[in-house]
Amino acid sequence: MSTCNWRTGFGYDVHRLAEGYKLCIGGIEVPFDKGSVGHSDGDVLIHAICDALFGAANMRDIGFHFPDNDPALKGIDSKILLKKCTQLIREAGYEIGNIDSTVALERPKLNPLIPQMQEVLSAVMNIEVSQLSIKATTTEKMGFVGTGEGIAAYVSVLIYKK
Repeated sequence: MSTCNWRTGFGYDVHRLAEGYKLCIGGIEVPFDKGSVGHSDGDVLIHAICDALFGAANMRDIGFHFPDNDPALKGIDSKILLKKCTQLIREAGYEIGNIDSTVALERPKLNPLIPQMQEVLSAVMNIEVSQLSIKATTTEKMGFVGTGEGIAAYVSVLIYKK
C-alpha cells in the first residue's frame, strides 16, 4: 500500500483565563485584563496549530514534544515551539499546504488583530500569509468561553509530502 502525499490534521486547545497573566494569541500580546494560564506563554492558537501539524504528520502531539513539566519550557514564547514544530515536520519530509483556524473568545474582540497575527505566524512558519486563515468567534455567552473563564482554538491543516 502506498502512502498518501496529502494529509490533514486537527488541533484543539483551551486555556483558563485569569488576572495576572499576559494574553498571547497568534504570536502577539493582546491588551486585556486577563491572560492565558499555561506552562508556556499560553498561546492557545499556536498550541492548536502545533497539535494539528504534528497530528497530520503522525508525530504525536504538542505535549509529547514540549511537555508541560519541562522546567526549560516554563514561560517560553510559543513562537519558539511553533518554529521547532515546523522544523520537525519539514525534517520528516512534509510541507504546509494551508492552515484554517478559529479562536473562540468572548472578549476582547480579535478581528482588528488578525492581520498582525497572520503576518507574525506566517513568518515563523515560513509560509505565505495566504496559507493561514485565522477567524474569531464568540460562544454567545455560553460555556466556559462565554462566561470569560477561558479561551479555545480549533485548527485544521493540510500538509503534503515534498
